[in-house]
Amino acid sequence: MAEQLTGLADDRALLGRTSTAERVADILRSRIAEGYFPPGTRLSEDSIGGALGVSRNTLREAFRLLTHERLLVHELNRGVFVRVLAVEDVEDIYRVRALVECAVVRGLGKPPYAVDGLAEAVADGQRAAREGDWKGVSTANIHFHRELVALAGSERTDELMRSVFAELRLAFHVVDDPRRLHEPYLARNLQILQALRAGERDRAEELLAVYLDDSRAGLVEVYGHRVADGGRAGG
Repeated sequence: MAEQLTGLADDRALLGRTSTAERVADILRSRIAEGYFPPGTRLSEDSIGGALGVSRNTLREAFRLLTHERLLVHELNRGVFVRVLAVEDVEDIYRVRALVECAVVRGLGKPPYAVDGLAEAVADGQRAAREGDWKGVSTANIHFHRELVALAGSERTDELMRSVFAELRLAFHVVDDPRRLHEPYLARNLQILQALRAGERDRAEELLAVYLDDSRAGLVEVYGHRVADGGRAGG
């Protein structure tokens, strides 16, 4: 926890003079997504408030916002914890992803499409894989899908999926073998990118639908093992 709080103290400068619960929530959301606070971690009001230099009321409001986003849970007489997803949560996340991401691709107009962000994410994932940085591969993969959603040009859709992707990261953080989980999708991201570059919207949607179904099945299997073992996912 000491190392985690040191990182938060470094984020204090991001708050500036106009500290708000929304900005605190942004910082904590990013830290949760990056794994600084793994699923099941109890969040101390005193420690985190002190590290960020914010009032208890501001921090509680930030906690409330993140609880609404399903990233935190409040347990009576115990405190606030980073949420641990169940198998049913993973299934639901992928239902939302399939509905939104496939609809975004299906709704694209005439090519060419603005795929520079997708290409950057693919390159980041490949570079992280070469370095054996599987957490980095996971981050690049999320970046790829955020850029895919951004093709819709809708701030509301971006905001919706920001929360969905943050929640998805909670699932990734309890996987013992991230390479096995993420490596197969490096090539599949590239295939989707190539289809969009070629203006093959229907082909890209087809690839994406199969991709998401396979990813869902793989992650649900990992979570099934986690439930059976009564411990961490994978292994």
